[in-house]
Amino acid sequence: MRRFLILPTLFLLSSCSANWGWYVVNPTTTSGYNNLWFLLTGLYYTIALSVTAILISVVVGLLVALPGLSDNRYLKGFNRVYVELVRAVPILVLILWVYYGLPQLAGISIGVFWAGVIALALSDSAFEAEIFRAGIQSIDKGQYEAAHSISLNYSDSMRFVILPQAIRRILPALGNQLVYMLKMSSLVSVIGMQELTRKANELVVTEYRPLEIYTILVLEYLVLILIVSAGVRWLERRMKADER
Repeated sequence: MRRFLILPTLFLLSSCSANWGWYVVNPTTTSGYNNLWFLLTGLYYTIALSVTAILISVVVGLLVALPGLSDNRYLKGFNRVYVELVRAVPILVLILWVYYGLPQLAGISIGVFWAGVIALALSDSAFEAEIFRAGIQSIDKGQYEAAHSISLNYSDSMRFVILPQAIRRILPALGNQLVYMLKMSSLVSVIGMQELTRKANELVVTEYRPLEIYTILVLEYLVLILIVSAGVRWLERRMKADER
């Protein structure tokens, strides 16, 4: 990650006026190198927060999606109420409520990391539920009949027949949600999470060079998301190759 940032940084240093103060992130000086390293130390928490939240939201989203496929109106009603209520709450408001409100409501102590994970996972689970519902509904009914003909029950049919096919179809959407999660993780900085955005904000307070520091922050997210996007595309190609 450091190598990816050094070249764009050197380009900015050579292409911009000295009055802009790019010295603050100049990797060829001790202070600039230390500032860059300080910014990169938030990378671990950004990735850990996003990956943990997306894994939880996928599981919760699937559990919420399945009732929406039922013929029971009460189960369908649960699905619709959950999805509509969760999607209606802005994610920043949800982060603040989970961090400040949930401990008082439930009488528990919660750190910034898990507050961020819970808020992000809860918000994203509603979108994951709709993605899974659409993916499962796109599978031909003949697949259900084939699973039933070999005496598979509902759970085994979903596990071995329906879900593997549905996941292949919704993989691009799941990849988009991971990218979305990486970007939305920046909002957790408002409760003190030491991720990329929080690190940049702290450095701005000490160095007073917001343009230069936030430019590096943009590059960090750009490189990170390009890597994730490339990984998702590789996985898509791999899964398509396995089908042949």
